[in-house]
Amino acid sequence: MLIHLRRINPLEFRPPNRSSLKLFSTLLQNPSTHPKTQTQSPTETLTKPQLKALVLSQYSHGNFSNLLSNVIALPHVLLTACQNLTTPQPNNALNSPDSQSLLDSVSRRFDIEEMGRELCEDLFDVEGCCVTMVPSRKKGENLVLPNLKLKVLIEAIRMVLEIVYDERFLTFSYGGRVGMGGHTAIRYLKNSVENPSWWFSVTFDREKFDDRHVNKLCLFIEEKIKDGFFIGIIKRLFECEVVGIELGGCYLGRGFPQESGLSSILINIYFNGFDKEIQDMRLWKSQENPKFESEELVSMSRMFYKPVKIFVVRYLDEILVITSGSKMLTMDLKNWALKYLEGSLELKVDRMKTAIHSAVSENISFLGMELQAIPPSVLHPPMTEKAMRARKKYLRQKEVRALELKNARERNRKKLGMKILQHVFKKSKQSDGFKFEFQIENEVREIFTTWADEVVQNFLGSLEERWEWHRKLTAGDFLSLRHIRDQLPQELVDAYDKFQEQVDKYLSPVQARKALEKEERRAEEEEELKYAKRTVDDLTRLCVKVDAPIELVRKAVKMAGFTNSMGRPRPIKLLIALEDTDIIKWYAGVGRRWLDFFCCCHNFKMVKIVVTYHLRFSCILTLAEKNESTKLEAIKHYTKDLKVSDLNGNEEVYFPTEREVKMMGDQNLLDPRPVDGALSLALIRLAYDEPSYSCIAHFCDRMDIVFYRVRLLQNRLNVNPSVEEKWVSGMGAIHESLNRKCLPLCSDHINDLYTGKITLQDIDCTSFVDVD
Repeated sequence: MLIHLRRINPLEFRPPNRSSLKLFSTLLQNPSTHPKTQTQSPTETLTKPQLKALVLSQYSHGNFSNLLSNVIALPHVLLTACQNLTTPQPNNALNSPDSQSLLDSVSRRFDIEEMGRELCEDLFDVEGCCVTMVPSRKKGENLVLPNLKLKVLIEAIRMVLEIVYDERFLTFSYGGRVGMGGHTAIRYLKNSVENPSWWFSVTFDREKFDDRHVNKLCLFIEEKIKDGFFIGIIKRLFECEVVGIELGGCYLGRGFPQESGLSSILINIYFNGFDKEIQDMRLWKSQENPKFESEELVSMSRMFYKPVKIFVVRYLDEILVITSGSKMLTMDLKNWALKYLEGSLELKVDRMKTAIHSAVSENISFLGMELQAIPPSVLHPPMTEKAMRARKKYLRQKEVRALELKNARERNRKKLGMKILQHVFKKSKQSDGFKFEFQIENEVREIFTTWADEVVQNFLGSLEERWEWHRKLTAGDFLSLRHIRDQLPQELVDAYDKFQEQVDKYLSPVQARKALEKEERRAEEEEELKYAKRTVDDLTRLCVKVDAPIELVRKAVKMAGFTNSMGRPRPIKLLIALEDTDIIKWYAGVGRRWLDFFCCCHNFKMVKIVVTYHLRFSCILTLAEKNESTKLEAIKHYTKDLKVSDLNGNEEVYFPTEREVKMMGDQNLLDPRPVDGALSLALIRLAYDEPSYSCIAHFCDRMDIVFYRVRLLQNRLNVNPSVEEKWVSGMGAIHESLNRKCLPLCSDHINDLYTGKITLQDIDCTSFVDVD
């Protein structure tokens, strides 16, 4: 087969020009409005405090000005944006010892000084940095993507907007912010929302931002940033369609290439006015329902006070409103919210789906999960009778094992003591004394003292033995009779009385039995108090339960080809063209994303079953199909943990092991992206004999690459993702224009792409190679 390779939209390679970068260096320790003051090498990136100081230096009279020319156009800032694009973490803009190599890599692609000059003079060609991706089918939609140079500008704008607005966003605004992801919002719902009675989720019609919305967004930005060039750049990005916002879709926050790096923060800016209005309403409602101190609540005879509260969570374009009051209050709040969104923000709301639901009897979908209000005992149920019997059985077995160990220890000590005594007796008969080259008396004495202390402690801890010895030493003794005591010497009587005092002090089980009974009564009282508190909480409190949509997960598993019509694992023949390690990595990426995303759910065990059984054995069957072997032979070779060996013979495990899956929980919430991007994407390796190209990951200069063809799930199944009946509800899809495109990637970045460490947003999709 003859394959012709042609690079699309090649970037111009230029030698680095470091001497001219000094024209744009800035004074960071004493920031001023003059951008050409130089204090440090222009090859260094900026830390976040330095960048913040530089942005704040443009703040005057309540507004920011000249951000484009005095901040964004600086080579330091552009180089920091380049460093952010080279790593998956968008906030990793720290000084790096590799700044010089990063500058060399950037200079091979474009001149960073010339780019800054163009931005200062408003000559930057946004249209020339856009690439139109044409879909493979005739009726498909085109996709406009930025090249790497324009991505650097977009990242620099995002960094500046984050510094300007992040502290001005409200606490219930999640998405597109550092440490404020989806799992953080779920944690807030689980820990802070109490006694929800009614709730509704605002659903928007699928609508792209047009000129009306862009102009309104620019007006919102102009309230804080007085910079015409800065606003003009944002408008041009929207006009070229390289930055677009579509509400009501399923692509925001998922790492899809059609999502711009600016989309998240621009959505937060657009909804910031709505957030402030509803926050004022929450504060007003809180003032109407003041808090009571615990002493005041106790004085209210057996009355449970439930203040009316309003809880709001917004994740980008998903809005959830919860109330603990009446349905009329919730209806008024809903009408106000729809009026504001449709009137002030000019958005189209789906009124049929934006319906009020009972928090107790109906669940609601939010962030791809299902929420429902339940009593606390459902989340933390008490032990059942079967569990209590099992626990008692376990404790009995534990006591028997402890007794066996105790008997064995005493038997071994007795044998060792007898050996020592026999040896001592034998030596004493053979000679007049012992002659040692070294003294061991202290060591032996310490050993015997330890044994004696353990024996005494075990004896005193047993009430039965103490009772038996106390009965023997106190019952039937003639020295307790008065006429006998008068006939004996006083020293003997005193010694006997002192001995009886010691017997009563150490061997009398009465005090120990009283202490034991007291401890048992205390444990019973604590159990009764816990039961009473649990009962009262079930009658007076409600909390939020978060569940994974298991039916949708099973539908996605079946649609992706992991299972057959009977729900049993099956091989995916499309992946047979990959190497064994790449097949395991692809399955591992899907499985780990599912586990990481749903780890905060109450029914996480069901997701574990899907990954442990369906995905694991589908991978095993795929490997068996590729190597023309049976399932048992594949398990014998790779084991159930799917271990593979590298070139040095070291075993590597990519797929989560069964033990690792069992130990997973919601202790560490990492705010991962959903599984949509990994599930709907397959990269098929191609064989070629043409000259090598460089890796298209951001600023990667490696030439040892392999070509991979993009195969999208919706194109393989010939399904339109916008039709919910044929697609999984709430599951996004990569834009169809990337289907069958060929991407040259190095081994490190293809590994990160398979395992989900990076997404298609972290590579330059405009530099794909056209394979005829």
